Amino acid sequence: MIFVYKTSVKTNNDIQKLTSYLNKLCKQDSWNFDLEDCDNILRIDSQVDLTSQIISGLKKNEFHCEELPD
Repeated sequence: MIFVYKTSVKTNNDIQKLTSYLNKLCKQDSWNFDLEDCDNILRIDSQVDLTSQIISGLKKNEFHCEELPD
């Protein structure tokens, strides 16, 4: 299942700040950012819904994050 989030992540440095957190949370699941999209999309391919952890983790790191509808 693919989960899609709008974020305020803007640079590769921002992604580096989140990499350790996302790798631990997502474990074997894959994730990526599309910074060329106007919504700075974060996509996570996971069998488990991690939405609340993703949103709270990004907020703790001072980034906006909201799930986008299908």
